[in-house]
Amino acid sequence: MRIAHTHRLAACGLLIALAGCTTDPYTGEPQISRTAIGAVLGAGAGAGVGALADRNHARGALIGAGVGTLAGGAVGAYMDYQEKKLRERLQGTGVSVTRVGNEIVLNMPGNVTFDVDRAEIRSNFYPVLNSVVLVVQEYNKTIIEVSGHTDNTGSDAHNLDLSNRRAAAVGDYLTAQQVLPQRVITQGFGEQRPISSNDTSEGRQQNRRVELRLVPLTA
Repeated sequence: MRIAHTHRLAACGLLIALAGCTTDPYTGEPQISRTAIGAVLGAGAGAGVGALADRNHARGALIGAGVGTLAGGAVGAYMDYQEKKLRERLQGTGVSVTRVGNEIVLNMPGNVTFDVDRAEIRSNFYPVLNSVVLVVQEYNKTIIEVSGHTDNTGSDAHNLDLSNRRAAAVGDYLTAQQVLPQRVITQGFGEQRPISSNDTSEGRQQNRRVELRLVPLTA
């Protein structure tokens, strides 16, 4: 059973602005200020009751399906190995790999993943996603949170819908490649979680993205 929830951010009151980012987030070796890292942790590690509920639902489904859990010092080592393989496979693809605590964030810029205002994955991006699939299949003790993000061009409703459809497209591709559906959570945030200023074209381009957050499966 696929886990795919759409949350209305207005209800949660979440407006995450990562003003502390100091470099292009698509370099593969991003450098983020302490402020930005703190914001990422708050946003990704379960900000809001809905996000926590989704993770708990996924965790329960995976444990029920017989996927083993990680404990203690094994968590960090497990994510270390996975991070290393992802960096190797994604080098030069335009997708960055960022470590946030024991979680791994893959940032997929919208300009290489989708055509403008479309939610169909570009066919030339399939090999990149296939590289991700190879790693997450090998390291299957993770929950995969797929989140869609836009800039502030257009209406809130349009941006939320587009971000939901893009996140769903990536999630659907992963499950089509035999990633367990119980592992995948998709969610669109529209324009509500920028990583750069929307006052410049460069900043808006950075904000148009899909992120995959790999969360270790713990008991």
